[in-house]
Amino acid sequence: MTAVAPAVLGVGRSRLGLPRLGFGAAAQGNLFAELDPADARAAVDAAWDAGVRLFDTAPHYGLGLSERRLGAALAGRPRDEYFLSTKVGRLLRPSPSTAHRRDDMGFAVAADVARVWDASDAGIRTSLAESLERLGHDRVDALYLHDPEEHGLESSLETALPAMAALRAEGIVRAVGVGSKSVDALRAAVATGLVDVVMLAGRYTLLEQPALRDLLPECVAAGVEVVAVGVYNSGALSSPVPRGDLPYEYGEMPELVLDRLRTLAEVCWGHGVELPAAALQYPLRHEAVTSVVIGARTAEQIAENVARFTTEVPDALWRDLQDRGLIP
Repeated sequence: MTAVAPAVLGVGRSRLGLPRLGFGAAAQGNLFAELDPADARAAVDAAWDAGVRLFDTAPHYGLGLSERRLGAALAGRPRDEYFLSTKVGRLLRPSPSTAHRRDDMGFAVAADVARVWDASDAGIRTSLAESLERLGHDRVDALYLHDPEEHGLESSLETALPAMAALRAEGIVRAVGVGSKSVDALRAAVATGLVDVVMLAGRYTLLEQPALRDLLPECVAAGVEVVAVGVYNSGALSSPVPRGDLPYEYGEMPELVLDRLRTLAEVCWGHGVELPAAALQYPLRHEAVTSVVIGARTAEQIAENVARFTTEVPDALWRDLQDRGLIP
């Protein structure tokens, strides 16, 4: 694959050094279906060859499999040339009683370990240490508290964020933040004054923008950077021709959503742009958003995503969408 110029995929306006386009490694953990190890490695290699230098993973993804695969694929590459992030909150602990079952959180792996929520100071430090061991790395650049709203938001933020800030003060990580699909959870995190970055899942996309009213302006005011993930709304925006069999928010596609997608696609085609290309680039139009992270299962999907990210989208398309009331 031909490498893309660093100016295209590079840091852009991020003060933290976050590249504009990132590789999300959930699929490396067998998200929804098993991924052949060779294909998993080829996807990371293709991302690197294309100029991608932001890689994000989590213990949650495949019960540690994503971290192990991603770390192995990045081994030997110049460490100062890429930005690596993982997440804390969920410890992985042996679970012999469920080892015969498949994981029930969407990953095609054996449930031989269980996710145990621990947002204490000791839990955060243990989580990071165990992630580094799985990754085979001596450091990560950013650390996110993963989905705290699912485990008692207020108490999780009160214990985890000071612990994470201490790791930053000690120079163990460069940046700390929270990753969530909940706008309210991310607003609460920003309000603490302890985070550098938030990972916003699916709440600021070409299809819907609930983060626009409060969260994004609050991030700008606080100097908190935003990494947008889930920009295809779990698949709804991933096809140039909208399809009702694609998932929306990890569920079935409602007819009203499909109608809106068809209208969006029609406007995009009118300007010679495929819907997924506009969807991938849309979040970066907001000054708060410094990066977009997107997953891929194969080298071919990497090539497709990079091509979409580097497609020239005319300003006239955005104006047309605004004039039709499809985007703010």
